[in-house]
Amino acid sequence: MSFAAALPGGHQRDDGRGHQVERPADLAAAIDAAAGTLIAVLDSAASRHQVPPTQLRVLALISARPETNVNGLAELLDVVPSSASRLCDRLEATGLLRRMADPRDRREVRLVPTAAALTLLGELAERRQRAVQAVLDRMPARMQHDLLLALAGFARAASAVPEQQTGSAAQTA
Repeated sequence: MSFAAALPGGHQRDDGRGHQVERPADLAAAIDAAAGTLIAVLDSAASRHQVPPTQLRVLALISARPETNVNGLAELLDVVPSSASRLCDRLEATGLLRRMADPRDRREVRLVPTAAALTLLGELAERRQRAVQAVLDRMPARMQHDLLLALAGFARAASAVPEQQTGSAAQTA
């Protein structure tokens, strides 16, 4: 289903301020389709890189988590440690990753992106932002503003703990 095809139809829902608003019947499907479109735009911007997407993901993960070791990376990727280690071997061979002893516990080996990896990730982020901006530039300013508000609201809702969970967590604590 395309993003636009998911919009028509719907039902009434309270907007949280006592107003009834129309929510498209397939809003979740529309969001899923829009996410797929966004991923396609982002992937297109990344396609110029010689580094495979999985390796780019590893670099992004370890650059965001400086304490990551191979076992931690395996958990993040939901793979066995030997697969994560082989990925690291390939990244190390291309000069994008280093394994370093943890200064607090020399038995631990931390994964550290090299300066070349950080440059690559920065260039990729710039290209992806330019690709998204090119799409946004084809949208009316008001729709861009509405999208910004909607995305901020979605992020807040996604990070909020549902009341039922907080209530039950308080009872079991």
